[in-house]
Amino acid sequence: MREEPTLRIPLGILALLAALIIYGAIVATFVPPLIDGLPTLLQTVVYLVLGIVWLLPLRRFLIWMETGRWSAPPEQ
Repeated sequence: MREEPTLRIPLGILALLAALIIYGAIVATFVPPLIDGLPTLLQTVVYLVLGIVWLLPLRRFLIWMETGRWSAPPEQ
């Protein structure tokens, strides 16, 4: 457990915000032309999947923000 404040948390939040903006811009720029001819329901599924994909690395990133390591500490 952290005893002192660390810059990892505010910097991590700023990095996460920047990464989400970049990811959103990439999705908004490149995905619509690729799925333009698909039915609306299938387009919805594509956007739902892309809306969830960014969560995959989030756990390790949050662990790093809290502990400074990329993996969870061992259970005690």
